[in-house]
Amino acid sequence: MKKSILLPLAVVFSGALMAQNIEKAKIYTTVKGGDKPMSYTGEISFRALPQPLETEPAIFIDPNQTFQTMVGIGGAITDASAEVFAKLSKDKQQELLNAYYSKEKGIGYTLARTHINSCDFSNGSYTYVKDNDKELKTFDISHDDKYRLPMIKQAIKVADNDLPLYVSPWSPPAWMKDNNNMLQGGKLKDEFKQSWANYYVKYIQELEKRNIPVWGLTVQNEPMAKQRWESCIYTAEDEKDFIKTYLGPTLAKANMGDKKLIAWDHNRDLIYQRASVILSDPEAAKYVWGIGFHWYETWTGSHMLFQNLNKVKEAFPDKELIFTEGCKEKFDIDSINNWSLGERYGHSMINDFNSGTAAWTDWNILLDENGGPNHAGNYCFAPIHANLKTNELIYTNAYYYIGHFSKFIAKGAKRIIVSSSRDVLESTAFVNPDGKIVVVVMNKTDNDIKHLLWIKGQAAETVSAAHSISTYIL
Repeated sequence: MKKSILLPLAVVFSGALMAQNIEKAKIYTTVKGGDKPMSYTGEISFRALPQPLETEPAIFIDPNQTFQTMVGIGGAITDASAEVFAKLSKDKQQELLNAYYSKEKGIGYTLARTHINSCDFSNGSYTYVKDNDKELKTFDISHDDKYRLPMIKQAIKVADNDLPLYVSPWSPPAWMKDNNNMLQGGKLKDEFKQSWANYYVKYIQELEKRNIPVWGLTVQNEPMAKQRWESCIYTAEDEKDFIKTYLGPTLAKANMGDKKLIAWDHNRDLIYQRASVILSDPEAAKYVWGIGFHWYETWTGSHMLFQNLNKVKEAFPDKELIFTEGCKEKFDIDSINNWSLGERYGHSMINDFNSGTAAWTDWNILLDENGGPNHAGNYCFAPIHANLKTNELIYTNAYYYIGHFSKFIAKGAKRIIVSSSRDVLESTAFVNPDGKIVVVVMNKTDNDIKHLLWIKGQAAETVSAAHSISTYIL
């Protein structure tokens, strides 16, 4: 098995950021071929420069123009992640938790997702009730008490008891659906819509009894996908009506109106149509906090699809956008160090944030050396894999690319204008609550690119190395 050349972040990152004024910027960089990801690479100094030339590549920053507030960045703790985690030694378990959730030793995740009932990244299909129990009298989540909920509780502790969690169903129980199957799509039967709405409430209540606060929930994972694993189909009208008539009122009646209800939870391609149907209905829209989306559309990474996010935000500015899932599919151990893995994350995160996204959640935080376990054979990549034969954690470059955002952009940060004069320099910028400006710059080309960082009539000269991502702290 190939071993990653990258090291755990705790080895290469030293200490908290020091306060800086606008005259200087600290730089942290991950570069292809380097052995010290997210390492401190020095400072740059700003000088007066009222007007850069057209021949000088530049990234322009305007902190006076602010947009969405950062809610958080994180990943999903699934059955697969928790079962792999349980098979690691205690010291490796702690290393994994620190790598993701420690602000000092890791990349400081501030958001988490998990699933209601089973998903493809479970060892098999299961629910929390016995067949035909419409009243949910047999509701029991002891299945989750074995691996998943203990891991979530440990993650919350390492995150200083501040890790907002949202929950998502892949499918109702088979007997609630018209195909009598948790797999292969199917639709929720009318006679069980209230029971299914009650199901969300019961699950949230059970987690909170276990001192696991629930921040929000999505209506349905990938509601337009008929999958060979757990899935359930909702048209836009179906989802609107379920929110308006059942799920929204049921949450309100249970004093859960403060839970962040997220609609869609599928790809960017159909996002505007779904958002417009649901949010144009005031009785449905009043329950919805935001629109969730994935990256598995057929034209992955197209700027047209990022524009779809902009359209939603322009049409419904009072609603939030949240990236709820993404990963590289079709796991191949020989590709685990392929640099395009991290660059896909960087490209998506930069453009999602620049399109108004307020929260960003990766898929499984941990998988094994085969990209599983997964009962449907849908093996995928994760930022960190475990070789359970050797008790080794393998850090992919995706982990560090995500970290260039999650470690440095704090909850409550405001996105600000960043404008690049070259399309090969992808960038986004935020101002943190403490006033520090964070600029992330990615270069996917084969060439080093000299450029300026320009802000308020001052500029600093810097270099974006070939196949690198850098975070600048001003």
